[in-house]
Amino acid sequence: MTTAATRLVGTAHTRVEGRDKVTGAARYAGEFPFAELAHGWLVLSTVARGRIRAVDTEPVLAMPGVLTVLHHHNAPRVDTGYTGVMGTPPDPTIGVFQHDRVPHAGWPVALVVAETSEQAREAAEALVVHYDQEPHDVAFSAQREAEAYPLGGHGPAVVEKGDLEAELAASAIVIDAEYTTPEEYHNPMEPHATTARWEGGRLEVVDSNQGTNWVAGELASLFSLDPGSVRVRSEHVGGGFGSKGVRAHQVAAVMAATVLRRPVRVVLTRRQMFVLAGHRSPTAQRLRLGADADGRLRALEHRSLSQTSTVHDFVEPGAAASRSMYAADAHHTAIRLVKLDVPTPTWMRAPGEAPGSFALESALDELAERCGIDPIDLRIRNEPAVGPVSGLPFSGRNLIACFREGARRFGWTERDPRPGVRREGRWLLGTGTAAASFPAMAMPSTAALTAEADGTFTVRINAADIGTGARTALTLVAADALEVPTDRVRVRIGDSDLGPAMFAGGSAGTRSWAWAVTAAAEELRRSVAPGADIPPEGITVRSNTAEAVGALAQKERHSFGAQFAEVAVDPATGEVRVRRMLGIFAAGRIVNPLTARNQFVGGMTWGISMALHEEAVRDRASGGLYGADLAGYHVAAHADVPHIEADWVDDPDPDDPVGIKGIGEIGIVGAAAAVANAVWHATGVRHRNLPIRPDRVLMAGGDA
Repeated sequence: MTTAATRLVGTAHTRVEGRDKVTGAARYAGEFPFAELAHGWLVLSTVARGRIRAVDTEPVLAMPGVLTVLHHHNAPRVDTGYTGVMGTPPDPTIGVFQHDRVPHAGWPVALVVAETSEQAREAAEALVVHYDQEPHDVAFSAQREAEAYPLGGHGPAVVEKGDLEAELAASAIVIDAEYTTPEEYHNPMEPHATTARWEGGRLEVVDSNQGTNWVAGELASLFSLDPGSVRVRSEHVGGGFGSKGVRAHQVAAVMAATVLRRPVRVVLTRRQMFVLAGHRSPTAQRLRLGADADGRLRALEHRSLSQTSTVHDFVEPGAAASRSMYAADAHHTAIRLVKLDVPTPTWMRAPGEAPGSFALESALDELAERCGIDPIDLRIRNEPAVGPVSGLPFSGRNLIACFREGARRFGWTERDPRPGVRREGRWLLGTGTAAASFPAMAMPSTAALTAEADGTFTVRINAADIGTGARTALTLVAADALEVPTDRVRVRIGDSDLGPAMFAGGSAGTRSWAWAVTAAAEELRRSVAPGADIPPEGITVRSNTAEAVGALAQKERHSFGAQFAEVAVDPATGEVRVRRMLGIFAAGRIVNPLTARNQFVGGMTWGISMALHEEAVRDRASGGLYGADLAGYHVAAHADVPHIEADWVDDPDPDDPVGIKGIGEIGIVGAAAAVANAVWHATGVRHRNLPIRPDRVLMAGGDA
């Protein structure tokens, strides 16, 4: 397949929906008006394990405006025994109010529905629930390894190549270190919100999600409905990051709408999102690297432990990132889980790769130090010609080009490799680097394209724009494929009635959707002769990329990048300031440089947050979180975000019709390691546990 010639793809365009967003015309899920709209408020358990003994509903039902209280005795029954969109049974959390068991703090135990949101909240806070409490266990640590079990995510749990112990024994230099990352939480600007109603025998849901087909299919399965009788719309989404799939609030809203036969809206509070929207599991990772004196890897072992709930297995595949990065004679990786009385984790931007790259790229920096080799030179020496484990060819691997361009622009050659020698007043200064990678995927999608009688074109594809600029990117792709200006193209997205398409996730959305749009444009150009008359109803064609995507040759497909950071550390206060960052990426053809740069910079900013701030602390006594809000859960604020530059090298994917790979997640990968490596360079102290808080800096007399 050859890459289509482009004219508009690759040029900067402002968002096609930008004016609607800044003027308030763009409506989000919690803003749609409905006649007779009722409001639901979820009641969450206050114990971490046990059973519901009783729910005192009578006093609450007598409160002003209260319409009903749903709980496990009276809620509609649902079926959670089906195979979900991910090929596994769904998280039982979405089957709300089905039994009296409580498997973690914050488990949904009731929904109060009232005429107004204020009435629903007041009544929900007044509802008394009695529990038979049981002992719980929420203590995650590396010491739980003995009770953990292997489980793969989208790949195998354990991969072994070569004789690890023999290669370690033969190595001149061995790094054996443990790294930890904490529990982390999604905080998209727009809270999760759903409105459900029955209209003409059909369930209609207005929701904030990352894929309307996904949500519609899951709701149809849960409620045993014909898939065609469920419509889900998600017009604008204020961020998702992996959290906006199928959640308890959507199911509760449908239950209430079914019982009351009127529209019901459920919106999560910020504190409820810390329980119900999923989280990134904490990890405990062990890296063993064995190398010759010249830095060539003989052995690479990466073991990653993460937590899951007692009701559903979710894997944070931290060790998977190592399987495609560096060549080694022996290559062992393992992913293991431990069950605890906590909510089920979920996808969070760069699942597996973000925490895994912190451990791997920190260990590589330690190896470079021990070998007396520049960290970039070390990575070049261990650059694989084919997949280190798979043996498959790479569809494109321009990682070294990223490092070379980044080193030139960052001024890396002027760096004194000795740690703790560069000062500016009270500040110790240091620089660090790290590699980044993320899988490049394409999934089958359909698209409809209509040539309208007025000379314009309408694209209908069930994409989701979660803030990434998908509408704009697809407008550019369609205009190029049709060889028309962008003002002749309209793109309709975010409606399950538009047909099956990839959801916004895995950095695969734009690539999958653009492929379908391009295929539809090619079919339309074949079907309509130049200058032909278009009937009033237009001419519509439909594409389906399942066959083309399925025919892709087996290859290692990834986006790559090189991260650079400069930090200043105050040894008297422990304060760490990131002064500048640079990311250079090889991520396929960049469709819209304006929104792409925003995605890269956003990911890198999150990497600063991950390195220095983000840490959810679980109270072992209650099983809940301390400070489950944006006052207690620290994220990078304006004062923490320095000058960040993001750019890319030419890297079109020859196997994609537009040359796209994917950019949504790679910006965060490696960013935390680059910061941590810079802190070592500034202070001479390794920090292997995130976040690098001031108290950890102050207390670190040796390795932290």
